[in-house]
Amino acid sequence: MAKKVLIIGAGGVGNVVVKKCAMMPEVFGDIMLASRTLSKCEKIASEVTTTRIQTAQVDADDPQNVVALIERFQPDIVINVALPYQDLPIMDACLATGVHYLDTANYEPKDVAKFEYSWQWAYHERFKERGIMALLGCGFDPGVTGVFTAYAAKHYFDELHYLDIIDCNAGNHGKAFATNFNPEINIREITQRGKYYENGQWVETDPLEIHKAIHYPEIGERESYLLFHEELESLVKNFPTLRRARFWMTFGQQYITHLMVLQNVGMTRIDPVMYKGVEVIPLEFLKAVLPEPASLGENYTGQTSIGCQIKGVKAGKERTYYVYNNCDHAETYTEVQAQAVSYTTGVPAAIGAALMLTHADWMKPGVYNTEEQNPDPFMALLNKHGLPWHEQIDIELPHTY
Repeated sequence: MAKKVLIIGAGGVGNVVVKKCAMMPEVFGDIMLASRTLSKCEKIASEVTTTRIQTAQVDADDPQNVVALIERFQPDIVINVALPYQDLPIMDACLATGVHYLDTANYEPKDVAKFEYSWQWAYHERFKERGIMALLGCGFDPGVTGVFTAYAAKHYFDELHYLDIIDCNAGNHGKAFATNFNPEINIREITQRGKYYENGQWVETDPLEIHKAIHYPEIGERESYLLFHEELESLVKNFPTLRRARFWMTFGQQYITHLMVLQNVGMTRIDPVMYKGVEVIPLEFLKAVLPEPASLGENYTGQTSIGCQIKGVKAGKERTYYVYNNCDHAETYTEVQAQAVSYTTGVPAAIGAALMLTHADWMKPGVYNTEEQNPDPFMALLNKHGLPWHEQIDIELPHTY
């Protein structure tokens, strides 16, 4: 029997999730898209011709507002692709109503650029007692990167020792400066201090301090910068044999130059300043004047490449494994009117929700990250739904900075 899904958030990722869920009628029957801005929901809904998409206005900062919508629509699962600040209010609403939950990014307080799972992991016992499940960080990174790591651990290694997650966007959107997902979240992520895990402890770095050229399939070498990314926190917890875990992301020099200027003049601040008697948060104002990430899809060219490079041992012998996906911006725009960064986040969210509702071993009460699930059915659905993956076994991988 097809299930009911409530999708909260009508940005670029929400657009992809709605359209991908509509392509799985065997899983998802009734679909509702809700956001603070109803017109965004209605535009996305109008682009889906195979299934009627219901729409609604919701204030995701207010748990009671979300509860009222859930009680009206009666979904089996809520897919949260709103802002990370809204994770906890939506989780509270799911707890109150007994509905399963999935998101793509971990909670962070609005007034502090701090990324950690502690707030959401603290819900585990309450979700377990309520008999409902929360799947955290089910986008690509985090999300697929956790599934990739679990797949490697299951099929290729006895112990994982070194993990490098590498993320390249070699696309060109033709704008002088724009972010590929929510500007607030994107800029907060990049301007915070870097951090990686080594020998049982976290090592901090200055923002964008460590960088090197990394080769990406079909793209070539791109300068890649070490950042802290949320999946590192869960992966070192769930794979305790890891000796080191790092995350790398590419940025062009033009992007970094713009970012540094904005930071130097105070436009990336998240504390309020007074302007003509009104409190204004500079980063929120900057978000308002930058291009909407959802608007970047048309005429976007090039590819993304995201993968996991892993070293470890199998049967006492050292081995390496590289698993990755390349995604083409123009192809994703043709399919769902979205650029590849939104696509690579939205497709895994739809897959994760589908598995929670249809696979018994994926549905377990409590709060979990993607790497804690059986990776095999997820890997199969990636190939089926537009994110085919490739693997390279026992090739030479870089091991030092």
